Amino acid sequence: MTTGIRGKVAVVTGGASGIGRATALAFAREGAKVAVVTGRSIGAAEDTVRQITDVGGEAIFIRCDVSNDAQVEAMVAETVALFGGIDFAFNNAGVGPDGVTIPFAPLTEVSEGDWDKVIDTNLKGVFLCLKHELRQMRKQGSGAIVNTSSTAALQVKPGFGGYCPSKAGIVVLTKMAALENRELGIRVNVVCPGPTKGTGMSDRMLSAVENGPPLEAMGEPDDVARVVIWLCSDDASFVNGNVLAVDGGLDIA
Repeated sequence: MTTGIRGKVAVVTGGASGIGRATALAFAREGAKVAVVTGRSIGAAEDTVRQITDVGGEAIFIRCDVSNDAQVEAMVAETVALFGGIDFAFNNAGVGPDGVTIPFAPLTEVSEGDWDKVIDTNLKGVFLCLKHELRQMRKQGSGAIVNTSSTAALQVKPGFGGYCPSKAGIVVLTKMAALENRELGIRVNVVCPGPTKGTGMSDRMLSAVENGPPLEAMGEPDDVARVVIWLCSDDASFVNGNVLAVDGGLDIA
């Protein structure tokens, strides 16, 4: 068991499935109280909470559109009201091209609506979560935050429109937040997962990318969850403003 997690409070956005669900469950196994946040997949998020509470853990579901400032502020306030504070945050909610709701397209063919949808959730969403989580953590004088970017921020592919720029922006946001808060007892890091099983979008992304990795080379949600837990723990107390690719070496291929 990692140190410094038990009895603390964690917020996980995009906690309905995939990496978010795996991380929410991992926090709970380590003894943290978990706020599972999503704006869309309500039933799935409630199922994440049930999986935690059925084995004796503490968890709540909060509905929140991370691209809406008032909703993010209310989400943070509700977590604090119910659990007493926020020690950890995993800003994981995101969207991207899947060939269905958002098409794969070169920049010259990306619609303004699709661009806004991706940027609002991925980049603005992380900004708003950081804004309100950091305000709370500054009051407490401590905290650890992990943001989800992507290897798409490190190794771009054609046809990913606003997705690669949004994920690259998260890397810079993370470094800014780490720099501005390093003297206040708050650490901020970012993980860059590669294609990951069970995330749906990654499966469809692979089929659209020429020379993509075979399915057996994809990561598991727990691969990312373990890194997030470590980054939040006391074991990573000297790790701040770092970008960690969790992709089996895909970004160096």
